[in-house]
Amino acid sequence: MKIHLLSLIFFNFCTLYVSAQNVDKDSLSTKREFANKAYIELYKENADLAYTSPGGEIGAPAKYVINGRLTTTYMLLGSYKSPVAISIIPDFTVRVRNEFSAGVRTPSYRLGFAGYARLNASPEYYKYTELAFAHHSNGQDVSPRNEDGTINTRTGNFNANYLTLSYRFGNFTAINPDASYYSVNHRVGLLWYKWFRYEPVLNDGFGFTRLLYNFSLRRYDEIEKKSKIKGNRKEEKETWRLNAEISYAINKIPEKNIWNIQKRLNAEINFNYSFPFMNNVFLMAAAGYYGEDNYNIYFKDNYGYLRFGLSSGFLRNRHRHYDN
Repeated sequence: MKIHLLSLIFFNFCTLYVSAQNVDKDSLSTKREFANKAYIELYKENADLAYTSPGGEIGAPAKYVINGRLTTTYMLLGSYKSPVAISIIPDFTVRVRNEFSAGVRTPSYRLGFAGYARLNASPEYYKYTELAFAHHSNGQDVSPRNEDGTINTRTGNFNANYLTLSYRFGNFTAINPDASYYSVNHRVGLLWYKWFRYEPVLNDGFGFTRLLYNFSLRRYDEIEKKSKIKGNRKEEKETWRLNAEISYAINKIPEKNIWNIQKRLNAEINFNYSFPFMNNVFLMAAAGYYGEDNYNIYFKDNYGYLRFGLSSGFLRNRHRHYDN
């Protein structure tokens, strides 16, 4: 009788242990799948914003009617089953010149891809790495150097290829009980060109290797509180975003030492605000300085600028049930 009782107790203990192990495995698997899915949205939200800006960069050597940047993220691999994701990123910038023909003269095309790997399973305190490759074409098909040795910024051919390695991290914090919260987001990175083919005229003074830092503070609020069709849901959106970015060239530049901020520093701060009736668009205001104009056919130009207009991207705009 005692042996039978002990056997029954042992059997029940083993059953409970195995069940607990299975529950732990299921719980861990669910947590990973949730993290994989949530991080895909983070990768897209942390991408650069597109914008349309009447007047373009105010303060630039050339005058513009309107400037625009169109960029997006195509998630080729973005599965709840994988902690790794891959995207294709087209990025086109156009400056329409303030002249009789309102010519574009030279669009700036970037096309590349990025790989992402999450480093933890907490989207609220996220950490991930990003490795991107891009080809940058700018200009037309004539020699990039004029006969007098100057840079041909009218019809010259410019192209380059580069890698960007980034570490991104941030967190989300509640502000008050009415569903408002904010996020703090950081990016530390390194950009370099010289592993790949590039137009040799860039040796005249281009920032081939740059240290990068980006900071973004974002606010999210519940909207449409009086809507009669909301039901038991919170309608929330990103209401504003403050971005700051700095890059500094650390490679050798002819006649410019490492402390030559005027040539080596690129910096911008921009504020983007979305009214409640807007969906995925901001009003944008930006101020910045180009030590090297990133429209790279004009890499010799350095100037301060202002930019105003509309911006957009993969903004957080979703609904949740009140019990979430």
